[in-house]
Amino acid sequence: MSRKYPELDIRMLEIYHNATNEDSFFQMSRRFGVENPGIPEIVIGDRVLVGDTEIKDHLEELILGEKQKSLSCNSTTPAMPVSSGVGCLSGSTELTVPLVIFSAMVDSVNPCAFSVLIFLLISLVAAGERRRILLVGGVYTAAVFIFYLLSGVGLFSAIHLSGLSFWLSLIGALVAIGLGLVGVIDTLTKKEGFILGIPESKKAIIDEYIRKASLPAAFTLGILVGIFELPCTGGIYLAILGLMSRDMTLMQGLPFLLLYNIIFVLPLILIILIVAFGIPPERADAWRIRHRRVLRIAVALVMIAIGVIIILGWFA
Repeated sequence: MSRKYPELDIRMLEIYHNATNEDSFFQMSRRFGVENPGIPEIVIGDRVLVGDTEIKDHLEELILGEKQKSLSCNSTTPAMPVSSGVGCLSGSTELTVPLVIFSAMVDSVNPCAFSVLIFLLISLVAAGERRRILLVGGVYTAAVFIFYLLSGVGLFSAIHLSGLSFWLSLIGALVAIGLGLVGVIDTLTKKEGFILGIPESKKAIIDEYIRKASLPAAFTLGILVGIFELPCTGGIYLAILGLMSRDMTLMQGLPFLLLYNIIFVLPLILIILIVAFGIPPERADAWRIRHRRVLRIAVALVMIAIGVIIILGWFA
């Protein structure tokens, strides 16, 4: 078949001696609803052929069908990947680096994480030591990064093992839309006490650790902020993790998770550097308060947009 159809892009994966390929084999079988996967198995377009007889009887007709589909959508790429859907025919949203970067940038505009960090820095500025500001702020940021990264790894593993990546990415998109709508309505109708924020009952705990301003306290603060904020703002993260688990193993998805979370904490790093090198934290806090409604509405609208993009991608 490869000689007869040289435009065919054939990728052969040996699974007995390669754990990554074996994981991909079972993942792809789940994705395409194969109840009894076996070797040999061929995936072409959205069809799966299992076993010698089925492959010999139907492979060529599927190749011809995919060629026809490729022509009908005016594809300019001659290769037809056997191991994935045909380019312009794939209705599902693809996880790309720009999508990960954009989603992480939106998720990173986290007013609650900003405010906790700024209050922590205010308590440090009196000491006037730049090194301590950088150290304590860095520990806080590192804790936020570690919590979100480990949460992502845990959620990714759970989604991946469940085989429900489609539904969970769809749920994540719906949650993002729902949280976005709540954020817009909440911001327009309230002056204080926003729903998507740290609960009032937990603020006393936060204040206690802010006053300590030690390295262990800063690390604990970062974890607490992650715990309190993830349920409120995790819709985007869940949708991205659902897309990631559909096509990738954990090792393949880990670079995307690292990229997402590095971008997620960049604004916190920027605030620390600004305060450490001259701008009073009170001024940064005043800017946060002055613009928080605009930031909340902007983030909420983009959350809605990302959710709609993912849903339209699945059902286009």
